[in-house]
Amino acid sequence: MSDKNSPLGSPKQNPDQNLETNPLPKDDSSLETIVRKIQDSMTLSKKHKFWETQPVGQFKDIGDTSLPEGLIEPPTPLFEVKQEPYNLPSPYEWTTCDMDSEDTCTEVYNLLKNNYVEDDENMFRFNYSKEFLSWALRPPGYYKSWHIGVRAKASKKLVAFITGIPARIRVRDEVVRMAEINFLCVHKKLRSKRLAPVMIKEVTRRVHLENIWQAAYTAGVVLPTPITTCQYWHRSLNPKKLIDVGFSRLGPRMTMSRTIKLYKLPDSPATPGFRKMELRDVPAVTRLLRNYLSQFVVSPDFDENDVEHWLLPTEGVVDSYLVESPETNDVTDFCSFYTLPSSILGNQNYSILKAAYSYYNVSTKTPLLQLMNDALIVAKQKDFDVFNALDVMRNESFLKELKFGPGDGQLHYYLYNYRIRNALSPSELGLVLL
Repeated sequence: MSDKNSPLGSPKQNPDQNLETNPLPKDDSSLETIVRKIQDSMTLSKKHKFWETQPVGQFKDIGDTSLPEGLIEPPTPLFEVKQEPYNLPSPYEWTTCDMDSEDTCTEVYNLLKNNYVEDDENMFRFNYSKEFLSWALRPPGYYKSWHIGVRAKASKKLVAFITGIPARIRVRDEVVRMAEINFLCVHKKLRSKRLAPVMIKEVTRRVHLENIWQAAYTAGVVLPTPITTCQYWHRSLNPKKLIDVGFSRLGPRMTMSRTIKLYKLPDSPATPGFRKMELRDVPAVTRLLRNYLSQFVVSPDFDENDVEHWLLPTEGVVDSYLVESPETNDVTDFCSFYTLPSSILGNQNYSILKAAYSYYNVSTKTPLLQLMNDALIVAKQKDFDVFNALDVMRNESFLKELKFGPGDGQLHYYLYNYRIRNALSPSELGLVLL
């Protein structure tokens, strides 16, 4: 779910503009300022009618210290959860999308490729691969019933999609079973049909049927109420192509040759013992990651099964590297990134922009700056055009030094039915949602 200028700068968009959303002012990103500006400009018709009916933090409650952290509404007895799906407009019907099926996976891929996140200038659109979708939607313990599609009854064509996957998210000292909600997509021609709110209600109903009452999601627009707002940063790996396709511009007083030289990287990683992660590394990486993530207010509670699924390298989907000490053979550091290309629209020379997105990185012995420079080098070796990173966790410490530039994409993180009393800074967040 999300929406902002450059899709490469905001990895999840809420393509159904009928959720009464307001874009974020670019100049001041403090949550209180954002909220005040929104409320000042709101008319009654612009209020978040849908979200004001949901158990989420409300703008009117910001600063109210009497409200407790944690659950907003208690769980309902399971027999009281609605057993039948919500009603769709009569030409449409629900379908459960079996991501094990090659045909269904292709249908979902095509719907997203043609209708999902686009930038404001219609120059780029996310192009999640089928392999990526299969990885993103089938983690340990996933529920097929949470992969929800909408079909046109007459043609049986898939016209909308929303998903949930199960996760354990730690908030301060409490590990909470949650759903991560993603890939809300409505066909461009059906944006006026008010499908998005009923799809959100339907995925919520199906999550509740599994006795799960909380969720995490992101959006590039301000809804009630972000737990934090993060900034996207971009590091050019192929500056000539990025400039040719309009993703970036030549700087003032800069020539193309000087720009290429500015972003040039060494041919190979500098850190002794830097290598690709293997299956045998899962226990060591899990220990490293759990220890690192424990310092953040909100982070995933990964076990070895999760680490094997999410971080073991998968060609064209996720890349993970670690540092194994040549002296002790201990795994001391870890870095990873996932592959999310964008279609380049209307360019005669290029059709795909290959983007790497920083995922989870842990530095204990190797300086994070050096570790991430090695990540940039291997990404360049793999022909990525750009390396993107949010300013979450400790990422801010390397962004400027490694020649990342701030993008115009901001990403807001939300929790459903769980209140965090004060908004977090991005550096207090240890969670990356795909």
